[in-house]
Amino acid sequence: MAECIEAMKRAYMALSAGKAEVPLRMRLPVKPNSGLTIFMPAFVDDAEGQALAVKIVSLFDKNPERGLPFIHAGVLVLNAETGAVEALLEGGSLTAIRTGAGAGAATDALARKDAKTLAIFGAGVQARTQLAAACEVRDIQQAWIYDTNPEQMKTFIAEMAGRGRIPKTLRAAHNSTEAVLDADIISSATTSKVPVFIDCDIKSGVHINGVGSYTLDMQEFPTETVARARVTVDSRSAALVESGDIANPLQKGALKEAEIAEIGEVISGKQPGRASLDQITLFKSVGVAVQDAMAAQLAVQNARKLGLGTQVAW
Repeated sequence: MAECIEAMKRAYMALSAGKAEVPLRMRLPVKPNSGLTIFMPAFVDDAEGQALAVKIVSLFDKNPERGLPFIHAGVLVLNAETGAVEALLEGGSLTAIRTGAGAGAATDALARKDAKTLAIFGAGVQARTQLAAACEVRDIQQAWIYDTNPEQMKTFIAEMAGRGRIPKTLRAAHNSTEAVLDADIISSATTSKVPVFIDCDIKSGVHINGVGSYTLDMQEFPTETVARARVTVDSRSAALVESGDIANPLQKGALKEAEIAEIGEVISGKQPGRASLDQITLFKSVGVAVQDAMAAQLAVQNARKLGLGTQVAW
């Protein structure tokens, strides 16, 4: 996770500096099966090593009922110099890790240095890496978990407590208010179409990550919160057309496009981040292909070092 967080910082900076080619993702609805398949190619011209990859990710609503993951994905890694196929990676795990690492990069750039209390909304795969990433960049002493499924929340806590830098005691919140009331960092990884917490419940100085909503009809955060926060996104162009958390406040006049910064600009110092200890900061990620390309490059490099993976003739 620590390595991937640094890779995400480089990916975000390359994107904001114009050193990446990232076409808008192609969305292929599979309506009869309540599914959506997305194609995400990217080339990153990073000083520490170019990366070229394409991810195909499918999100099928009925999968959990079948006992299957909501997300299935594969990442094809290409040699950036020749275009030759280099590797095929299971993309569900990669997506979860790079999404958590992306929020970790934003948390490192924007959260108060003394942040110790964390609230996680959701108890799925994405929520697990959100927890791990936040604990990697801040000394988290207490974490609250809230999910509408009590059994899923119980399983999450049993699995994640004490892993790596995660606190041994994770607490299940009875409601959203209990989860956020004392939180220094909030990370939400849900598919909710309504805000997961109430604006007046959060305290000043909190940093908020949102990685769950990925369509215009989904909105994890109250418009009032977005309106009074320092708002950053992974990709300005993508967030404007794919995120209800950004598009809806813009439409209502609660947020101005000029007020939105890309996290890569903040990390590189081209845009200001947190201005004061009391300021609310908010990072909205819709996921960009540069993350997949850089995370896949890192995974392949580590696999070669460790002698992992299956070698096949191509």
